[in-house]
Amino acid sequence: MIFRDVVLESIVHEIPPHAVSSADLEERLRPLYERLKLPAGRLELMTGIKERRFWPEGTLASDASAMVARKLVAQTRVPINRIRVMIHGAVSRDMLEPATAAFVHRKAGLPPEMQLFDISNACLGFLNACCTVGAMIDSGHIDAGMIVCGENGGPLVDRTVKRLLAGDLNRNQIKPYFANLTIGSGAVGAVLCRRDMAGEGAPRLVGGIARAATQHNDLCQGDHAGGDGLEMQTDSEQLLVAGVRVARETWDAFLDETGFGESDFKRYVCHQVGVQHRNRLYETLGLPLAKDYSTFESFGNVGSVALPITLSRAIEAGEIMHGDRVGLLGIGSGINCLMLALEC
Repeated sequence: MIFRDVVLESIVHEIPPHAVSSADLEERLRPLYERLKLPAGRLELMTGIKERRFWPEGTLASDASAMVARKLVAQTRVPINRIRVMIHGAVSRDMLEPATAAFVHRKAGLPPEMQLFDISNACLGFLNACCTVGAMIDSGHIDAGMIVCGENGGPLVDRTVKRLLAGDLNRNQIKPYFANLTIGSGAVGAVLCRRDMAGEGAPRLVGGIARAATQHNDLCQGDHAGGDGLEMQTDSEQLLVAGVRVARETWDAFLDETGFGESDFKRYVCHQVGVQHRNRLYETLGLPLAKDYSTFESFGNVGSVALPITLSRAIEAGEIMHGDRVGLLGIGSGINCLMLALEC
């Protein structure tokens, strides 16, 4: 998968206002910790996540995505009437029908001359949307497209806390719920376009590779649990092992597809799960940890937003500069792996 003429013209993000520390969550779970004699501080110790962010109560996925859509319209140099597709790529959705993209379109006041739809693929939605828009640009079907992702993890975390406090679960039975406590919220958006429409120095989407290992699709599963409730259970240990194994296979194919070697990359941005996942991934791929840029410490796992918001923050902080080549290492439950290369 190689792109000929596609650049990342703009990327923006929004950070929710409410910070919830791992210590805050453990305080809410104090009765469970005391009953099972769990040591305080284990959540941050095991994940490296100090805090995560949440939107105000009642915020919808489309509200968060519309924030970044409006921000993109104000920032991009691409005329809005040349942006002919808008994709909502988040795990979080307002409802099954219509597409959450329809609500984003109305709330952001986007023009009617636009194709819009959702792409849902766990934590890879943003990267999958980049590939879709990139292919549409290279085919000549459109000049530019917009991608937005608004994740709202607060309801899942709240439901998980209630579930853990309401039951008589033992130590083994609480394990499938542990990953839920790492989830955060956030929003990210991007405009991709033909190279000649962007300003000088816009990062070029070079290409990448995808791999699927769906024999592991039972390791992390989430669904609505009635009303506004959300439910997710994860075999974190096996998901880590299987995910890193798929990443190893994908990495080799990624280098073959792009023609790059490890030394050609200045930075890597991987899906933000936590410190154990990050360290195991880099160790398995033989990549220097010094080239990593992470945000899980402050935002937790923000689903489809996690990788691109980290990319956006790195660019904003000057950690990714013009001339840098960046590897985007995406892994999502399914298991699916998608790696893309950017030349900034």
